[in-house]
Amino acid sequence: MLAIIGGTGLYDLAGMQIEQRIDGSTPFGVPSGSVVRGRIGNQSLLFLARHGAGHRLLPHEVNYRANIFALKRAGATMVLGFSAVGSLAEHIAPGDLAMPEQYFDWTRGTRERTFFGHGVAAHVSTANPVSAALVDAAAASAQLLGITLHRGLTYACVEGPRLGTRAESLFLRQAGCHLVGMTNVPEAFLAREAQMAYATVGIVTDYDCWLEDPARHVSVSGIFELYGQSLATARRLLDHWLAQPVPTPELTIRTALQSAMLTPDAALTPAQFSWLSVLRQ
Repeated sequence: MLAIIGGTGLYDLAGMQIEQRIDGSTPFGVPSGSVVRGRIGNQSLLFLARHGAGHRLLPHEVNYRANIFALKRAGATMVLGFSAVGSLAEHIAPGDLAMPEQYFDWTRGTRERTFFGHGVAAHVSTANPVSAALVDAAAASAQLLGITLHRGLTYACVEGPRLGTRAESLFLRQAGCHLVGMTNVPEAFLAREAQMAYATVGIVTDYDCWLEDPARHVSVSGIFELYGQSLATARRLLDHWLAQPVPTPELTIRTALQSAMLTPDAALTPAQFSWLSVLRQ
């Protein structure tokens, strides 16, 4: 089943026929809000607002582990996120859509970034952290709709909540990054640990602050003005995508834990075995 994680400005899915609201804690804490189960057209799906209702959580305050676990427990096998991103490349213009296929983790190590530890050892490969099947499907819809969508990009995830300095922006460009944002790490990596296909539709709001002209540097007011305009485009893409046959998640993703686990089941406590069984589904 497909799960949508809504970013800034996407706190619900208009037109979704809601069948159930799933609340409650997880072994990793409380999610950002209810997991909503329902339908758009003939497509069954789940929805979760990353920042909570009313956008009350900053990027570093989001309980990414609880969000991913709650979606997996509700039956998700695929996750498509939506996020505001800044562009670090001239050809990726504000208002465009962009789907990263690589991640550069520039957070500060304060986020809970794995399900494992505390007696459960695993090392999951994230060499290719994004599902090509999901990106291919979104790109095909964008092409049919005439929507500009860039792919094959690297997303640098920064800690926030402050906007970056020009020196940081230039450093990330030199490191080969094309996009910068605050939310996709550890979300993408946790999805892989949960054996769920993952991809993000980035809504490009600005050129960050690497350009020489200060008038073109990012501002919060500028972000939200353009983001609101581009969100409708992203929603058109999603609606078309949902009307197509559902992509099949890659087998290597859906079986990622088979070769990653080091701790044998016999060494797990009942509680550890219980939550690990959810990730293995």
